[in-house]
Amino acid sequence: MGGRWIERWEPEDETFWREQGERIARRNLWFSVLAEHIGFSVWSLWSVMVLFMGPQYGVDPAGKFFLIATATLVGAFIRVPYTFAVARFGGRNWTVISALLLLLPTGLAFAVMEPGTSYGTFLLVAALTGIGGGNFASSMTNINAFFPLRKKGWALGLNAGGGNIGVPVVQLVGLLVIGTAGAMHPRIVLGVYLPLIAVAALCAALFMDNLAPVRNDTGAVREAVKARHTWIMAFLYIGTFGSFIGYSFAFGLVLQTQFGRTPLQAASLTFVGPLLGSLVRPVGGWLADKHGGARITLLTFAAMAVAAGIVLYASVVESLTVFLVGFIGLFALSGLGNGSTYKMIPAIFLTQGHSKGLTGEAAEAYGRRLSGASMGLIGAVGALGGLGINLAFRQSFLTVGSGTGAFVAFLLFYAACMTVTWAVYLRRPAAVAPVPDTAAGVEPDRAPAEV
Repeated sequence: MGGRWIERWEPEDETFWREQGERIARRNLWFSVLAEHIGFSVWSLWSVMVLFMGPQYGVDPAGKFFLIATATLVGAFIRVPYTFAVARFGGRNWTVISALLLLLPTGLAFAVMEPGTSYGTFLLVAALTGIGGGNFASSMTNINAFFPLRKKGWALGLNAGGGNIGVPVVQLVGLLVIGTAGAMHPRIVLGVYLPLIAVAALCAALFMDNLAPVRNDTGAVREAVKARHTWIMAFLYIGTFGSFIGYSFAFGLVLQTQFGRTPLQAASLTFVGPLLGSLVRPVGGWLADKHGGARITLLTFAAMAVAAGIVLYASVVESLTVFLVGFIGLFALSGLGNGSTYKMIPAIFLTQGHSKGLTGEAAEAYGRRLSGASMGLIGAVGALGGLGINLAFRQSFLTVGSGTGAFVAFLLFYAACMTVTWAVYLRRPAAVAPVPDTAAGVEPDRAPAEV
């Protein structure tokens, strides 16, 4: 429990926030982004490594999709313990530990990445890279505690967006290596990241802080598990973040398998969508702060259904140009939705506090407790959407030889997400009176009367 500890932290106190809180929170945010960014890059390593795996590796497209899916699965489940590690060890301390842990899968991948290595070994190393996915959950939980409610949409969007950019950055590194050294040198990519991991850990140790008031609240965890809104939001997050991470991991392999792109051609296109989706995530949080998370989320899912329809059409007529337009649209929209859904979480539980008769600081404390406890669960379930996308692509290519079947499933799922968002958070039951969100300056996302 050593390290830099802050004993008093009251971000909702405007005087405290203005005089010292904002400066400290922003410093922790920037270095949290750095560590999370590297974590995302490690988590998505196999979306790049499979581009280097030519026929000499003896792994077919279905096997490559399964490697990616394995990393996604581990990254989803490990988010739950990573969420609670922040309160147990401190945000700064855990950021150092979780960054150093990334050396294990990266170093092992460096050792085994060559033809002749067994598929089981590749599968084990891919599973270990999943620990990079846990960094998101601990980082978001940590930053959520630093910022007041009125700033959470922006702060969480920036933190997550900066982390998400780790996906296109590692893909750009892969493109640079393929374009210069060729597709026979995957170890160069891994060699780039080993020192970067050490830098992220060192910066966290030197410049981040632990918050003493943040402690694991087992009562809040139990209440979050029982709350139906935790699982409703997890379902919606499958549609936003699950789409982002699933498409990020699978995009290059789809281009190679369905459209016959070479590793260099695929790598030159793969990074565009994840980069755009990462950059617009803070915009989704900002729009949600301004107009309400549920409204932005509903519009996002409607647009994602349209984009999925475009991709489905392009898959049927085998038009690469139309396919790229639709797929990049999906990336951008998933980024917007990532920001808006995470903004909804604290607003929902604040509204729940009011519905229980709480007011003022008591309602805000209740909202912080429940939103913090639920974020790890929501993030973990949402990441499973990436697993579903990769397994859907794998099955679609096995059965029909293209991604068409998978795109039909994605279109139907976005329609379901749109329906749930409207029915639960925008339809206005007569029995529920508006509860003003004074921190955000807009009416919060609504919770049903019976909850």
